[in-house]
Amino acid sequence: MKKLCIGVVLLALGASCSLAEQQAMMGTIVSESSVACGTKKQNKKASTDILCQQYKVQAGTVEYLIRQEKPSNTTIIPANTPIEFNLNKNKMKFKANGKKYEYLVVGTSAISEPAK
Repeated sequence: MKKLCIGVVLLALGASCSLAEQQAMMGTIVSESSVACGTKKQNKKASTDILCQQYKVQAGTVEYLIRQEKPSNTTIIPANTPIEFNLNKNKMKFKANGKKYEYLVVGTSAISEPAK
């Protein structure tokens, strides 16, 4: 009985570890746009809009809308760039052109399969 309990615990532990390691998904950046994501005060009366990059990423039958968390990174990733990404809650971590990025997922939508 003791061996059975230990076996069940080891099996459950192994299953939880394998679920934690998600497989990377493949996608393509479809479009890029700049959107207002805050303001910066210049003096007491004037303020300037801060722009962040927002991308549409298509992966199979799902389209993700992702946005920079902070506007510090000004690298613009061109459209039709293939990416390898992982989702973790509301964040998308991906590699594009050999660099790693982390963006917030601000929207998702289902898209139909293209006609064959």
